[in-house]
Amino acid sequence: MRSHRTLAPAHHASRSVGPRRSGRRARPARALGTLAVLALLVASLLAFGFAVRAAVSPGAPVVPSVVELLPGTGLDEDDGLLPSDEIVTVFDDELPAVGNLDADLLGALRAAAADAADDGVTFQVNSGWRSADYQQSLLEDAIDEHGSREEAARWVATAETSSHVTGDAIDLGPTDATSWLAQHGQEYGLCRTYANEPWHYELRSGTPDQGCPVPYADPTEDPRLSS
Repeated sequence: MRSHRTLAPAHHASRSVGPRRSGRRARPARALGTLAVLALLVASLLAFGFAVRAAVSPGAPVVPSVVELLPGTGLDEDDGLLPSDEIVTVFDDELPAVGNLDADLLGALRAAAADAADDGVTFQVNSGWRSADYQQSLLEDAIDEHGSREEAARWVATAETSSHVTGDAIDLGPTDATSWLAQHGQEYGLCRTYANEPWHYELRSGTPDQGCPVPYADPTEDPRLSS
């Protein structure tokens, strides 16, 4: 639920004409350069804020956000959170989010990841195993954002029913990785579970011959989560 310049000085062609004319032209150039830097800074901050909030905004998929969950929760990597400043792969089993996954699931993921790498695709872990406390924090956050437990349930399972808590599910990215898995995942027994969560994969038996089952529309249709 394993993520991130200084401007070269302007060349003033007018300097050969004389210091007075050069000065008049340099000031607008410097002003434009300053405005450009400020615009880039504002755009970057806005983009970052959108990326963080998009995960839990009403009507949008809920993807675990380390940035929002860390303050005041007491959660850390031992609960399955991932470092926010590095890319985590399915081979980083020193992290509990990866190392605590079901061994068969992890083996299938690594076999798929090795073959995907031959196609220039890297599996990045967005969320793997989670502690019950982490899952509960995600659920409470989703209820706050979506306004009701019923709507939140379309995106986040309870700690008692979540396949992340049992280590039987993983959320992967980026888009080229999930696209690769959509085409080849069944060869490794890896199947997309929910139609509204293209990043969520679990291990299913018999899929090389029978193919993956049709995904549930969302977790509320999954009979495993009805308890």
